[in-house]
Amino acid sequence: MGRHGGRGWYGRVVAAAVGVTAVAAATSVWTAEAGQGQGGAGSAPRPAASRPAAVSAAIVHASDHGDHSVNITIDDGPDPVWTPQVLQVLREYGVKATFCMVGTQAQAHPDLVKQVVAAGHRLCDHTVSHDTTMDTKSQAYQSQQILDAEQQITKASGGVRPLYYRAPGGAFTPYSRHLAASHGMRPLGWNVDSKDFERPGTDTIVATVKGELANGPTILFHDAGGDRSQTVAALRTLLPWLKQQGYAFGFPVR
Repeated sequence: MGRHGGRGWYGRVVAAAVGVTAVAAATSVWTAEAGQGQGGAGSAPRPAASRPAAVSAAIVHASDHGDHSVNITIDDGPDPVWTPQVLQVLREYGVKATFCMVGTQAQAHPDLVKQVVAAGHRLCDHTVSHDTTMDTKSQAYQSQQILDAEQQITKASGGVRPLYYRAPGGAFTPYSRHLAASHGMRPLGWNVDSKDFERPGTDTIVATVKGELANGPTILFHDAGGDRSQTVAALRTLLPWLKQQGYAFGFPVR
């Protein structure tokens, strides 16, 4: 899994991320083994009973629909322009997807989070501020990024928890994987990077996905971070094509 660079749109949350770092430095490190800790700035310790059952901390790529299936995953939203268009295409073809949401985006657009849930899609924690260098940061910082985003997404959804955790740019650590898993969020990787974030053209996105399908079932797309019209157009081509090839659409294994 590669890291995605050049995401200028995240500049608007840099200030938040800097504040997070300061908070994290003063926050007790969440220890997964002990089952104790804090959800972020000013939050009370979470009672163990409030957490869902732990899941595997191994990074999942497989689909719950078997070998000849794909998992559509959509990162970085929700976005008020592009998420509704992605949802419309998914609805047209009867496909369910996993939306890996940035906590600040979920907090800003709770109506879209609720629409995603109402349509039968799944939620994934993609941290508070999408820091692709998280694997170089302290455990306290990683904890704050993951657990605060979990709270932001859950609140925005009306109480539906994210079932997965995807590290920004694939910047997983053993600590972050086990922390997420202890909160019921399976670490989620990907097999096929559509490269849609680079906006190489719809035809190139489609060709990239078709060419990399042999790598595995989990496909990475984006619904935020700039103009995602190429992503929407690529999905409109790829979803019926995948169906014609006999692929089923599933969710990542829990």
